[in-house]
Amino acid sequence: MKRLARLLTIWSVFARHRLDQLLPDHIATDILKLLIRLHPAAWAASTAEHPWARLRMAMEQLGPVFIKFGQLLSTRHDLLPEEAIEDLSRLQDRVPPFDEAAAIAIIEQELKRPVSELFGSLERTPLASASVAQVHAGTLKDGREIVVKVIRPGLHAVVEQDLALLLTGARWLQRVAPETKRFHPVQVVTDYRHILLGELDLGQEAANAAQFRRNFEDSPLLYVPEVHWNLSTNQVMTMERVYGVPVSDTATMKAAGVDLAQLSEIGVEIFFTQVFRDNFFHADMHPGNVMVSLKDPANPQYLSLDCAIVGTLSKAERFLLARQLMALLDKDYEQIALLMIEAGWVPPTIRVTEFQNALRTVLEPVLERPLHEIEFGPVLIRLFQTARRFEMQALPQFVLLEKTLIHVEGLGRQLYPELDIWEIGRPLLENWIRDQIGPSSIMQTIKRNGPALAEQLPQLPKLAWDALTELKKLSQNQHLLLEKIEQRHLKQLRRDRLFTLLGVAGVGLGLAWGLNPEWLPRWSEVPLGAWLIGGGGLALLLNRLRPPADN
Repeated sequence: MKRLARLLTIWSVFARHRLDQLLPDHIATDILKLLIRLHPAAWAASTAEHPWARLRMAMEQLGPVFIKFGQLLSTRHDLLPEEAIEDLSRLQDRVPPFDEAAAIAIIEQELKRPVSELFGSLERTPLASASVAQVHAGTLKDGREIVVKVIRPGLHAVVEQDLALLLTGARWLQRVAPETKRFHPVQVVTDYRHILLGELDLGQEAANAAQFRRNFEDSPLLYVPEVHWNLSTNQVMTMERVYGVPVSDTATMKAAGVDLAQLSEIGVEIFFTQVFRDNFFHADMHPGNVMVSLKDPANPQYLSLDCAIVGTLSKAERFLLARQLMALLDKDYEQIALLMIEAGWVPPTIRVTEFQNALRTVLEPVLERPLHEIEFGPVLIRLFQTARRFEMQALPQFVLLEKTLIHVEGLGRQLYPELDIWEIGRPLLENWIRDQIGPSSIMQTIKRNGPALAEQLPQLPKLAWDALTELKKLSQNQHLLLEKIEQRHLKQLRRDRLFTLLGVAGVGLGLAWGLNPEWLPRWSEVPLGAWLIGGGGLALLLNRLRPPADN
């Protein structure tokens, strides 16, 4: 009944915003269009706004699952047109805070003690509020300042319900409109489910923050607040409170004497370090999650907040990414096309030359400009849009990376419009490639696998003896198998010879009987027996002469 009630709510919201206008013309969607138009809310609905803008407003009205899903879709340049991306990227994740007493109750329930015993102080009024959680400021018993993040009550049930509905809708769409399979709607929703459930697990976010803090320990580039594990669970996270200005507040930073060009370059270096050195990158670097410390304006330092969404790549995927970026910088369009096919992003049935020419047509006018004038975020967007015509489907981790790169470059250009992201990134990229195939990488591999090899060394004689024993058994079995095959071959040869003799005899007998007047006085009296015997013999001969079938 709850799912039915939720479906009715979604139907009403879709009708109020006339989202039937976004549905494609297809026999499978005609029923949905009719249902939306039949709802009373659709009769007086305004269609003055663009349909994608109305979809954004509907998602904001439907709550956190749809807001987050829309934000995810706003990064899928390989799936949606540019006007959709533009509108969905404006989705706001700001909602009124939930009841203060409920927040305190959740904290006490999770941490098993009264707030007065846990903290020196805790402000009842939230410091910030979003669709998934809200944050309260406070202090520890020793006076250190902290913030406490609390998941909204009852959110898990709502999220699971809405995710189930989205998954059902994706499966239905893929079944009734098979042409949508190339966009992998079920996979998109499944990937989104993984991301959103990760955001609801503050234990996972705390672990991510601890990993980032360890990766940049004592780094002058980035500071990650400390997590207080004794005051954190899956529903509550307590961490050090840090102070800074939003990275988008350029006026305050300029007044404080921050070198914005230096700050933008630091951001690029952090990004490439996270991706290639650490293989652990912050995948939600919008301005609300990034601040700048003004403790030392001459040496500005980034502050990283909200580490719920992170990305990782395997070593093979990082090599693929590095090769793609280098090919892009070298304008090697054939290599870009081949790498996308090799990665499975584009079906192997696509003609490489056609794909290559399409990439050249889109990218050449952009890449011919000086590097410092090129914005690589838009270049990647155009690359994805072009590849979409060739049924491209990028892996989720690469989509997260693309989104992060766009955020990094956008923030960097906002700070310093002349930022050349690749002047900083290319040397880091080349150094990483060299390190991966150089002597140091080989020594690291030996060092990493050394303990396991040392543990197995005493076992080598026994393993060698067992291997020789197995080889001996295999040789004996192989000899027996060859004998059986030889015997079967001889039987088959004798059978073939017998059938051949019978065939020749049958053909001869049939011809003699059918053509000799002494054996057959009149043709019309007994013609059938002669032709049956002759035909049977001929069939046997043809069967023997037929070439063997390929295995």
